[in-house]
Amino acid sequence: MDVLDIAEVARRSGLPASTLRYYEERGLIVSTGRRGLRRLFDPAVLQHLSLITVASSAGFSLDEIARMFGSDGQPHLDREMFTAKADELDRKIGELTAMRDGLRHAAACPAPSHMECTKFLGILGQAPSAGIPRRKSIQDR
Repeated sequence: MDVLDIAEVARRSGLPASTLRYYEERGLIVSTGRRGLRRLFDPAVLQHLSLITVASSAGFSLDEIARMFGSDGQPHLDREMFTAKADELDRKIGELTAMRDGLRHAAACPAPSHMECTKFLGILGQAPSAGIPRRKSIQDR
């Protein structure tokens, strides 16, 4: 049976061995045994790692990624989950596009001050305030 030791899996996947050990701890991948102190993996682990990397890049959490694998360890992809993530990415792309366009406008804006530019002020008005600490007003003090 062909097996790959952890160093070879790390080399081929581009992931550090510490990440591979963490993924194994989380149940995302499974080693098939050991050769001395080195974990051994079935070559199919490389495909699993590719799925984990793509899903992680798309913004899936490790818990969500874990649900992409069935109890048999094989990928079982939930199309609804993929559709929801694609919709989320579409929203994020829209937000980032608007932000990029706003930055380009701010960089080229002919107004003497950005605070005099109605388009820039409109961009500020659309900015989400969640997560930004609110300053206490005089009434709050």
